[in-house]
Amino acid sequence: MKTVVYRADTRGVADHGWLKSHHTFSFASYHNPERMGFGLLRVINDDRVAPGMGFGTHPHRDMEIVSIPLSGALEHKDSQGNETVIRNGEVQLMSAGTGVTHSEYNHSKEEEVNFLQIWVLPEKLGISPRYDQKSFDIEKRRNQFQTVVSPLDKSEEGVKINQQAYFALADLDGDKSVEYPLRENGHGAYIFVLEGEVEVGGTVLQRRDALSLEDTNKFSVSAKKESKVLVIEVPMA
Repeated sequence: MKTVVYRADTRGVADHGWLKSHHTFSFASYHNPERMGFGLLRVINDDRVAPGMGFGTHPHRDMEIVSIPLSGALEHKDSQGNETVIRNGEVQLMSAGTGVTHSEYNHSKEEEVNFLQIWVLPEKLGISPRYDQKSFDIEKRRNQFQTVVSPLDKSEEGVKINQQAYFALADLDGDKSVEYPLRENGHGAYIFVLEGEVEVGGTVLQRRDALSLEDTNKFSVSAKKESKVLVIEVPMA
């Protein structure tokens, strides 16, 4: 089993005043040749946006873009006519395909919004742009993994992504352990600790630390205290 540890304080940092962001992989002005992605996972940005501020209209194409609010409310508008607000407990996916423009703003004039934006390379290029959003029962991830993103051609729950990729969230009580079985050979897993402290494969991970795993078909996440964990499973090529 091959593992790589990503400590929270090794991430790229961008501070634009209204936007404070931590980049797991090379993005914008942050470039690290050793942090170009993990398999088909290309971007994980941990963004904090000030009240009333946000990203103006900008384009994307041929990328699968997943947004997961951790606190606050994120307002979304796009060229496909979607106008929504997403909050903690919801997951949004935009398949940019042949091209789409969108904007993202903090919906609140008083509170900061913190969200993850994650990019995955698509399985097929040039598809029609597509939008998906879903609300999840957070209690169903208590001490177990809840699938929140799954492939278009699979029957599992979750918003549908144009790739053989899966995202799962778990909220673990202290001293609880949960096993994650990978779906297919040739997949890898990126384990990101949102809150708390866990142990994976003998490595202890703190808040916003992460660990990638290859060449294994399952692994366990053991909580040292109350914790929240995101697992991203992707093809490695």
